[in-house]
Amino acid sequence: MNPIQHRVQFDFAVEFTNGGGLQGQGFRLDIDGDDIADAELAAYIVQDLRLLMAGPVRILNKTILTEPHKRGAGALESGRVRYVDLSHTIEDGLVTYPGMPAAHICDYLSRERSRQIYAEGTEFHIARIDMVANTGTYIDCPSHRYADGKDLSQIEPEDCADLDALVIRVPESVRAIDDSHFRGLELRDRAVLVHTGWDRHFGTPAYAAGHPFLTEAAAVWLRDCGVRLVGIDSMNIDDTAGGTRPVHSTLLGAGILIVEHLRNLAALPDTGFSFSAVPPKVKGMGTFPVRALAKLRD
Repeated sequence: MNPIQHRVQFDFAVEFTNGGGLQGQGFRLDIDGDDIADAELAAYIVQDLRLLMAGPVRILNKTILTEPHKRGAGALESGRVRYVDLSHTIEDGLVTYPGMPAAHICDYLSRERSRQIYAEGTEFHIARIDMVANTGTYIDCPSHRYADGKDLSQIEPEDCADLDALVIRVPESVRAIDDSHFRGLELRDRAVLVHTGWDRHFGTPAYAAGHPFLTEAAAVWLRDCGVRLVGIDSMNIDDTAGGTRPVHSTLLGAGILIVEHLRNLAALPDTGFSFSAVPPKVKGMGTFPVRALAKLRD
């Protein structure tokens, strides 16, 4: 790969929230690409100079230069955090779980109507959504299965945010995923994400037909190994051919959260990242869509 040849030169002025300020002239920074937004530059200044109590940052006289980087290869992104989105997009008409109603997204207050309410030049949009909780990528709490289990308002942030995680890769030929796929691994206190590749069928009739699932033995092993959360990129973590749901019963009965309908797990390493799937704090509900994210440090 050819080395990146772009740098940015700029002046800056930082105002501190507790008074005073800092200025710099002719500051140069290696960049990945041929342009960079002022807001991103401001973030780099605060981060690289380790500034505390930084308030407004103004970027002045920005010029993009074509010249070799002064730092070695890899230094630009060293220690930088990036996120991988593991969620499906919720849009009007989406049916996630066959047989349940589609999501309906519409205007509560349109921009046109808001112009009649607010001063000239000021407008807002307020949307309305009608959907079942099992829509898109969602999290299951114990109360989804058990009447006395914790609901969305009762789970703690540390139960579903910034969890040390790993991905289990399951061959496409495997439908019933048993405990053999989870043996010989460090599982305790981690989020275990099961990558089957079934997300390629999301939004099609094939998604519900013959999907991969965990067996009861797998759920018991994960429970006994003390995992924090289990996710899967399939239509259901249980076999839906019958009326029993042993995986939901086993995991949720032990307070282990479940995230279903993940996507993009192929973009993750097997380990070395954290996983978050934080729902809104709603009392009386045990399932709700989440923005599932993996955080990686390059």
